[in-house]
Amino acid sequence: MDASMWVAKTGLDAQNTRMSVISNNLANVNTTGFKRERAVFEDLLYQNVRQVGGQTSANTVSPTGLMLGTGVRVIATEKNHAQGNMITTQNALDVAISGDGFFQVLQPDGTLAYTRDGSFKLSPTGQIVTANGSLLQPAMTVPNNALSVTVGADGTVTTALVGGAQQVLGNITVARFPNPAGLASIGQNLMTATSASGAVQQLKPGTAGAGVLMQGALEASNVNVVEEMVNMIETQRAYEVNSKAIAASDEMLKFVNNNL
Repeated sequence: MDASMWVAKTGLDAQNTRMSVISNNLANVNTTGFKRERAVFEDLLYQNVRQVGGQTSANTVSPTGLMLGTGVRVIATEKNHAQGNMITTQNALDVAISGDGFFQVLQPDGTLAYTRDGSFKLSPTGQIVTANGSLLQPAMTVPNNALSVTVGADGTVTTALVGGAQQVLGNITVARFPNPAGLASIGQNLMTATSASGAVQQLKPGTAGAGVLMQGALEASNVNVVEEMVNMIETQRAYEVNSKAIAASDEMLKFVNNNL
């Protein structure tokens, strides 16, 4: 097969992958705390037909070379951790992080995961959990006789009890990573640490670069629908051009075959 067809095929594969990334962004436009992704491309190896700087005579060298590219591929999908818009809910157990950091939750298998989704609930025993039942860490239990729950900007959680007494339940910490783009998404609005993300730091909200907490609010997805639609059109056009390159190569081969 003609080499140009294989090159164009890699372009089709890469643009198809990019379209999948864009589709996932648009599908999660209303997902709390979702961070948009972008596809990262790189060119493939080159066929070095004529070496740059190669000797053309005893006293001269080639100022340019002849290198033929073999196409493109997607090597990564990178998350953009820019802040999403704050949506006021007036729900006492809805908490958003304004700034850098993640909530830490305990998964059923005993491992830790991290999320920007602060739409917390109460378990049957009064523990603060995620919508999927994972325990917020550090764990806190709201007493049965609690009248209200207050979450301070610094993470202090207090409750007003029957009779007017106040009780401190604990402190919500914010987890930070040197490279948050290195976290691995596992679904359910959760991410896990990897060797690429670096070691986690548990910080008091508002200190050492950690964001502050906002009670009664949730962080919306940072997906920009207009931008994603433009990217989708751009991807569609690039896919179309690569398919036309295959069609053009096919026509060229037909011409050669018909004239042999």
